[in-house]
Amino acid sequence: MTVKGSGGGTHVDAEKQLEPPPPDSVSCSDEFLLRPSWTDARLALRQVNKGHAEGNRAALWVRAHTQSYLFHTGRLVQSHAGKILFVGVLLLATLCIGLKNIPLQTDVEDLWVEEGGRLQRELEYVRSSLGAGSGSLHQIVVQTPRDAPGSVLRPDALLAHLEVIQAASQVTVDMYDITWKLKDLCFAPSFPSYEEHLVDKVMEKLIPCSFVTPLDCFWEGSKLLGPDFPVSLPQMPGKLQWTSLDPEKVFSMMSNQFGPSFQFDSLRKYMKGAGITSGYQRRPCLNPSDPECPETASNRASGVPPDVGAELTGGCYGFATRHMHWPEQLIVGGTEKNRTGHITRAAAFQTVIQLMGEKNLFEFWAGNWKTHNMDWNMAMAKSILDAWQVKFSEEVKRQTERQEQQKTPYRIHSYSMESLDKILQQFATPDMTRLTIGYGLMLVYGFFSLVRWSDPVRSQGGLGVAGVLLVTLSVTAGLGLCGLAGIPSNASTTQIIPFLALGLGVDDMFLLALTYSTTDLSHTPPQDHVGEVLKRAGVSVLLTSLCNVMAFLSAAILPIPALRHFSLQAGILVLFNVLSILFIFPAMLSLDLRRRRARAYDIVCCWSERPAGDAAAEPSSEGAPRRAEPPAARPGPPPPSVFTITAPPLPVDAGVKTAPPSLTAAPAPASARVVRCSAAGRWLDLPWLVRRYYSVWLLRRPVRLLVLLASLAAAGLGVWGAAQLRDGLDLTDVVPRGSDEFAFLEAQRRYFGFFEMVAVTQGDFEYPTNQELLHQYHQAFTRVPSVIKNDDGGLPDFWLALFRDWLIDLQSAFDRDWRLGLIDNERWHQNASEEGVLAYKLLVQTGRVDDPINKSQLPRNRLVENGIINPKAFYNYLTAWASNDALAYSASGAQLRPEPKQWLHVPGDVELLIPKSQALVYAQIPFALSGLSDTEAIVDMIAAVRRVCRRFEERGLPNFPAGVPFTFWEQYASLRFFLGLALVCVFAAVTLVLAVTLMSVWAAAVAVAVIGLTLLQLLGVMGLLGLRLSAIPATVLIMAVGLGVQFTVHVLLGFQTSLGDRATRVQRSLEQMFQPVFHGAISTFVGVLMLAFSDFDFIVRYFFCVLASLVLLGLVNGLAVLPVLLCWLGPPAEVRPRLGGAVLPAPSPEPSPPRVRGPRVYRSASLGKAAGGGGGGGGSRRLQPAESRLSLSTISEESSGSAASGGRRERRTHDIVVEPRLVVETCYPDGAEPDDGRCLTTKVTATTHVKVEVHTPECGTETGRRGSRRARATATPPPYVERRSSTK
Repeated sequence: MTVKGSGGGTHVDAEKQLEPPPPDSVSCSDEFLLRPSWTDARLALRQVNKGHAEGNRAALWVRAHTQSYLFHTGRLVQSHAGKILFVGVLLLATLCIGLKNIPLQTDVEDLWVEEGGRLQRELEYVRSSLGAGSGSLHQIVVQTPRDAPGSVLRPDALLAHLEVIQAASQVTVDMYDITWKLKDLCFAPSFPSYEEHLVDKVMEKLIPCSFVTPLDCFWEGSKLLGPDFPVSLPQMPGKLQWTSLDPEKVFSMMSNQFGPSFQFDSLRKYMKGAGITSGYQRRPCLNPSDPECPETASNRASGVPPDVGAELTGGCYGFATRHMHWPEQLIVGGTEKNRTGHITRAAAFQTVIQLMGEKNLFEFWAGNWKTHNMDWNMAMAKSILDAWQVKFSEEVKRQTERQEQQKTPYRIHSYSMESLDKILQQFATPDMTRLTIGYGLMLVYGFFSLVRWSDPVRSQGGLGVAGVLLVTLSVTAGLGLCGLAGIPSNASTTQIIPFLALGLGVDDMFLLALTYSTTDLSHTPPQDHVGEVLKRAGVSVLLTSLCNVMAFLSAAILPIPALRHFSLQAGILVLFNVLSILFIFPAMLSLDLRRRRARAYDIVCCWSERPAGDAAAEPSSEGAPRRAEPPAARPGPPPPSVFTITAPPLPVDAGVKTAPPSLTAAPAPASARVVRCSAAGRWLDLPWLVRRYYSVWLLRRPVRLLVLLASLAAAGLGVWGAAQLRDGLDLTDVVPRGSDEFAFLEAQRRYFGFFEMVAVTQGDFEYPTNQELLHQYHQAFTRVPSVIKNDDGGLPDFWLALFRDWLIDLQSAFDRDWRLGLIDNERWHQNASEEGVLAYKLLVQTGRVDDPINKSQLPRNRLVENGIINPKAFYNYLTAWASNDALAYSASGAQLRPEPKQWLHVPGDVELLIPKSQALVYAQIPFALSGLSDTEAIVDMIAAVRRVCRRFEERGLPNFPAGVPFTFWEQYASLRFFLGLALVCVFAAVTLVLAVTLMSVWAAAVAVAVIGLTLLQLLGVMGLLGLRLSAIPATVLIMAVGLGVQFTVHVLLGFQTSLGDRATRVQRSLEQMFQPVFHGAISTFVGVLMLAFSDFDFIVRYFFCVLASLVLLGLVNGLAVLPVLLCWLGPPAEVRPRLGGAVLPAPSPEPSPPRVRGPRVYRSASLGKAAGGGGGGGGSRRLQPAESRLSLSTISEESSGSAASGGRRERRTHDIVVEPRLVVETCYPDGAEPDDGRCLTTKVTATTHVKVEVHTPECGTETGRRGSRRARATATPPPYVERRSSTK
C-alpha cells in the first residue's frame, strides 16, 4: 500500500524507537488478526467492548490479567537475566542437598496399608502387644525335577534333598567374636525345667531345631536333628544321638540305673505325653543298605526301598508326634492321587526351617554368657540373622551346582526373607546408570530438535541443551525438597517420578522455545521480546502445570501411603518445573537473544557472523523473512507495494473450509530475492509438513470418519481389556528372571501357595467365661477352604484345647489317686502320682486374692466340667499349664500377652499357692494355608476369613486375622475403590481448573473426555498385555491424567484462541501446537526408553510398556482424535468477528498520549543541493528542515476553524481523506509437483476510503498548544473488489 502526500515531518531519534510503547498503545501484528486472544487478550477484550467483535469477556479478562503478569515478568527477567539465572540455579543446587535425606521404603506395611484404616489398627495392636521384630523367619528350600514334566517321588530325590539340607544347616557365621550356628538361631520346642541340673543339660543338647520336611516320614529325617556332638550320660554306655535314639529304652535304662528318686520317670511321662516315644527308629529307611539304618526299621530286613508316595500320603510327623504334624500340602506339591487317595506323582518337595525373629533372638540371648561382653541389642541380632540366611542360601546354591555337575535330575532352590528384602531394596533403588543414560539421550534430543545447521545464528541447539539441564536440576531440587520435608520414596516414585517430571518439564520448555523461534517480534521493542514470548506461551504452560499440580495434590488425599507419597512428590516436582520454566528459562532466552543480536554462532559463541551490511536487521521469527531498513528517499513516487502470498494447494474435498493463508507480508521491490527451500529440506520441516499435508489431510471428511470410528473401536477394545484386567502382583514380577529367587518363587507359587496366618483375639473380653465362644470361633475356620486340616478333616488343636486336655489328664490322675486313697482333703501320700499331686494343688485354688486356697472344694470341684475350664481359677491354671507343659504351650503358638507367670511343680513341695496370671489382652490361633497360587484365590480367602471374624465380632468376640496375605494382599479388596476415588478427584480437579481458567465448561468437558478416553485405552492395553492391577500400576493410571493434560490442553487452547469456523481453527491450532506437543511426547519416550533394558521384568512390563503405550495413546488422541472432535463438537472461540469470517478487522488506534517534541533536525543548503539538487542561493548558510520520507496520494484536505471570544482560545480541525489501494496476489502451485514452477495466480485489488481528522486541542498556554494531538480514523468497507485469475 502506498500513501502519497506532502508536508513536513520530524526525524525520530533511533534510540527513542527502542523505548517500550505505552501500556495502552496498540501494536497490532498479523498474528493478532488470526489469534487475537493468544497474542494479546487485553486488546481482544477492548475490541469486544467496542462492539467490533464478540466473545467470552470473562475468559478474556482472566487471560488478559494473566498475560499482563507474564509480560511484566518476562520484561523483568530479560532486564536482569544474569542475576536471575545465577540466583535461580544456586537456589536449585542448594535444595539438591536434601537428596541424601530421602528415606526409601520397601516394607509393604509402610507402603500399601491404609493410614488410619482397619488393617493399620490391627497391625499396630499386634506390634504393641508382641513388640516390633517379634515372630519367626522362614528359611525355605524347594526341590523340583530338572525336566518338566517329571516327578520327585523317588528315594534318590529325597536323598539328594537330604544332602543339600544337611550341608546348608551346618553353616556358621563369625560375628562379634562369636561363632553363630543354626542351633543358636532356630526355634526349638520348649521343655519344663527340673531340679536336677543334669536333666536340663541333657534336654538342652538333645532338643533339636524344628524342621518341617518330608524327610520326617523316614529314618533319614533324624540326620538333620543332630546333635552335632553326641550326648554322654554318666554310668550309661554309648552316646545319645537322634539317629540311634530310642527315648523309651533310654529312660527305662536310666530308671533302673539311678532309681526312682531321680526325675527321669517324670521326664519319661512328659515325653510320652508329647509323643516322643521311639523316635525315628521304627520309620522306613530311604536307603535300607545304609549301615546306620536301625534294625527296627520297617524295611531293614527286606532291603526294599519304601513306597515314597504311600509314606507321604497324609503328611509326616516330627520327633514329637502329638504336636508336630506336617500336612502333605505343606511338604509335597503338584501331587496326583489314585482312587484310594494315595499320592502317585509329585512335582516338588519343600522343607521349612523356622528361625527366631530379631526380637526373640535378642531376648533369648540377653544376659547370656555369650553376649555379656558386648552391647547386645536388636540391631546386632538382626545382622546375625541376615548374615546366616545369606550364607545358607549360598551353600544351597553351591550344593546344587555340585549336583548339576553330577547330572542329578533335580533342582533345589532356596529362599529367605533377607534375600527377598535385598531384591526389593534393589528394585526400589533407582539405577543411576540407566537414569544418566536416559537423561543424556534427552540432552541429545533437545539439541537436535532445536538445532539449525544451515543458520548457526538462529539455531537453538544450545538453548535446548540448557533447557533440559534446567529441568534436570529442577527435578533434582524438587526431590531434595521432598527429602527435606520427610516424604519417603518407594519403587513407584523412584522408577516413574524422574521420567514423568522430566517429560512434563521438557514439554513446557519446547513450547516456550518454539514460540520464541516462530513468533514475529518485528513490531515489539527488543527489551520486550521475552515478555512477549511469555505472554503468549506462558498461559498454556501455566494452565497445564496448574492442572497437573491440582490433579496430583487432589490424589494425595487418599490414605494409601504409596499413592499419597507419589502424588505429593509429583505435585512438588511439577511446581518446581513450572517455576523454573517461567522464571529461569526466560533468563536463558534473554541470553540467547543477546547472542543472536551479536550474530554469534550457536553452541560455539566465540564465533560470529559478520553482517553483510548495516541495513541488515535481526530476524524476528523463523517463518518471517528478514526485514531491511527502508531505502533512502528518492525523488518521485515509489512503486506500489505488492503482497505475494504462497498458499498450500487447494484441497480436493470441497466440504472442508481451509484457513486463509498467512498474512505475513513483506515489500517486494525489484531488488528483492526469492529464496526457495529444497524439497528435501521441506520434508524435514515439521511445521511445513503439518501445514501442507497433515492438517489438510486430517480435516477431510472420510479421514475424520475413519479417525472417529478407530477411536470408538479403541474405546471398545479398552472396555474389553479393562474387563480382562485382574488384580494382583506376584513376587515373581519384582525379581529378575533367571535368578535363584525367581525360580524358587515360581516353584513355590505353582506347587504350594503356602502361607501362615493367625487369628488374634483381643482384650476387653472375658476369656474364662466365654470359652465356648472361643471353641466355636476356632471351629468356624474349618469352613475356609484354604486352611489346612488334619487327617480326619478337622483343625489342629489350639491353645485353649491343649490347655483343657492337659487339665483333663490331671483330673483323671487325681480321680484315680482319690479312689485309691492316696489323696484326701488335707494331704497326699508319698505314693501318689505326680499328676495327682499337681491336680490337688490346682483344685484347691479359688482364684480370689483374699482367700486363694480352699481345701473344702475337694472333691466336688472339677478342673474341667462339660468341656469348660473352671472359670474362677482359670488364670491360676494358666500359670501351671504354661510352665509345666511348656512343649504344648510353645507348639500352640498362642503368644499369650501378658505372658503367664512361671511356676514349676515340685512333688515334694507342700506350698499350695499358685500365682495368678494377669487377664489376657492378646492371644492368637495359628493356621496353615495352602493352594493360594494367585491373587484371586488369596482375595477369596481373605474375604472368607473376614466374614468369620465379622460374625464373631458381632457376637462379642473382638478378633481379627493377621499374616502376610492380609498385610500384602488385602489392599486389593479396596484397591479399585481407592483408585476410582483418586481418579474422580483428579478429573474433578482438571475439570475445575479448565472450566475456571477458560471460563468454558464446554471446553473443559471436551478435554476431560479425551483424557478419559486415553485412560480407558490404557486400561485396555494393560489387559491385552496380561498385566495385573496393583498399587504400582494404579500410580501410573493417575500419572496418565497428568500426561493427558499435556497432550490435550495445548491443542485445545490453540483452538480456543483462533478465529474462523471449527475446521479453520483446528488447522491453525495444529499449525501452532503440533510441533511442541510432538517434541514433548518424543522427549518423554526418550526418557523412559532406558527402562526397557532393566534386569527386572516388572520394570519392563509395568513401567516401560505401560508408559510407552501411554505416550503413544496420548499423542494419537491429542493430535488426531481431539482435532476431529473439535471439528464437530468444538466450543466457540473466545473472540469472534462481529460480521463473521476467519480474520479479525484491524483495531483502530487509541488516543495517543502527550508527545514531547524532539529537537528539530536541520541541514545546510549545500547539503541539500548535494542531496536533492535544489534550494536557495549557493553560499547560503541557512538551515532547512529535513526532507520527509512520507508521501500521501489521493488526498483531499478540508479545513475548518473556530475562534473563541476574545481570541485567546482557538480550535482548528483538519480533515484528510485517503484512498489507498491494496493489491494481493496469491499463488497456488499447479500440478502434482509443488516445485515445478507452475502456479495459479489470483490477484485481488481493494480500495478503501479513509477519513482522518486531526484536532488541535484547546489550550490556553504555549505548552498546551504544542501538546498532544489525537487522531481518529474511520474506515468504510471497500467500494469494490476486483478479482482476476491468470495462469503463469
